[in-house]
Amino acid sequence: MNAKGFAHKYGDNVDTDVIIPARYLNISDKKELAAHCMEDIDPGFINAVKTGDLMVGGQNFGCGSSREHAPMVILESGVSCVIAASFARIFYRNAINIGLPILECPQASESIQAGDEVSVDFDAGIIENHTRGQRYQTAPFPPFIQEIISAGGLLASIKQKQGAAKDEL
Repeated sequence: MNAKGFAHKYGDNVDTDVIIPARYLNISDKKELAAHCMEDIDPGFINAVKTGDLMVGGQNFGCGSSREHAPMVILESGVSCVIAASFARIFYRNAINIGLPILECPQASESIQAGDEVSVDFDAGIIENHTRGQRYQTAPFPPFIQEIISAGGLLASIKQKQGAAKDEL
């Protein structure tokens, strides 16, 4: 499992109300909701992001409300991975549950700048900044988290396992 794209950089304490403002939470269509991702902090984000791009944040990324909408709109906008110095715990869990790969790496978070071309090898835990010629090591996902993300989230992973169990009968 790998990711490669350009970085969209944000600072510390990016909260879920900035990722997806509460005024849009009555929208049920994921694509329409994702059109408002980051608009209060970066109005040009949704027009600039390309499928496969990465988001980079500082300390405590995803703090605030415990809504699953925040990682969902990041994923739906085309972002393939979020790298941060640290994540709010509930955001971390929600991201894995919906299938959004996230990595904690303070060195990468500090060094990567907006527009840098970055790739991630999730199995090895290697983040490469091709623009600056830098490489960072972080803990790779344990196999069970790799399975969840590869399946597209926790529910999809459970359905796959249930389907496999039925096939074995």
